[in-house]
Amino acid sequence: MTEFDLDPKAAGFDPARLARIDEHLTTKYIEPRKIAGCQVLVARHGYLAHRSSLGCMDLERAVPTADDAIWRLYSMTKPITGVALLSLIERGLAKLTDPVHRFLPEWKDVEVEVRADDGTRSLVTPHRPMSIRDAMMHMTGIGFGPPEARLNLENLGTGDSSRRMDPSTTLADLSKLLAGEPLRFHPGTQWLYSWSTDLCSALVEAISGERFGAFLDAHLFEPLGMTDTGFSVPEADAGRVTALYGRGPDKQLRLLDDPEKGRLLRVPALESGGGGLVGTLDDYARFCQMLLNGGELDGVRILGRPTVEMMRTNHLPGGGELRDFALPNGYGEVGFEGNGFGLTVAVGMGPGATAGVGPAGDFMWGGAASTAFWIDPTEDLFVVFMTQLMPSGTFDFRGQLRSLTYAAIDD
Repeated sequence: MTEFDLDPKAAGFDPARLARIDEHLTTKYIEPRKIAGCQVLVARHGYLAHRSSLGCMDLERAVPTADDAIWRLYSMTKPITGVALLSLIERGLAKLTDPVHRFLPEWKDVEVEVRADDGTRSLVTPHRPMSIRDAMMHMTGIGFGPPEARLNLENLGTGDSSRRMDPSTTLADLSKLLAGEPLRFHPGTQWLYSWSTDLCSALVEAISGERFGAFLDAHLFEPLGMTDTGFSVPEADAGRVTALYGRGPDKQLRLLDDPEKGRLLRVPALESGGGGLVGTLDDYARFCQMLLNGGELDGVRILGRPTVEMMRTNHLPGGGELRDFALPNGYGEVGFEGNGFGLTVAVGMGPGATAGVGPAGDFMWGGAASTAFWIDPTEDLFVVFMTQLMPSGTFDFRGQLRSLTYAAIDD
């Protein structure tokens, strides 16, 4: 996002109605300690309409939320991974329809586990090879993998060390671990939120010949000026890291990750494209503004406009909804009803489908610590919300912010 002064009027908002955002978050969540702190940013027509930092980034030490606080992005990493992979497709180095095994040969002979009516299981050849598009859409058939890979990177603080992946595991290692397990379903037929986007980051490494983090630095973060986004935090910035909280059985906040322990200062071997990045509100706003601009920011083009349009198109078969394809008891960072799915982002199908405010064609995702964003090309608007509460389904922050934001439009 370009640097400019706050100007809600130029953005087409009523400032008094926008002020309801901070009032709502403060009275409903921060004062009753349902969350520790948060930040929210609203931009429209290239103007900053609203930006606030509320509550505490560290309750134990009563540290107010800093304007430059560093948050765990978790699954808001996924659209960044999607942009990285699409940039290689733009160069003609791969196609969405290419089989994954063209670049990661361990996937060539993978099989699908099917269950007969009598409950017996057997392994069969997939109806077709898993494609890059499948990987970008969580339609690979990949489950949660063997025990060595079953740590969901978003489930920090479970206390179960047996579920923690070997710290030396790399993306290439993870791909081989996952390829050793049968698929849950035939590629392209159903939707399951698991390791597919980490497979996308392994594809970026294999196609580009660069380590994933180095690729992101060179081709996204440095060109976009996202100076505080990465897979670890420099020691000099340790004081900017937020604490991480969970909601206990008593509905009270409990500390899951103390920033003074320095976990995020360590450079990980596994640069997870599914959930490994940390960053700031303003950095993610620059990423969103680039996508809203059709792939360009401040004279730097990251993707072509038609590629961004392809990213935010609903690719589900028949233009269907997530609820038509998601496995029973599956999970996603947005509701299944009224949302399609593009390439690493959900795509809204409009108020008639979602029973919520906002036009069709917006695209969005969120993260395990209750962070959220959406981009609305129709209204030329985006919103980014940062906070630190696990798990993300605890409160409907996106839905409430949508109501508050669209109600403040005044043009």
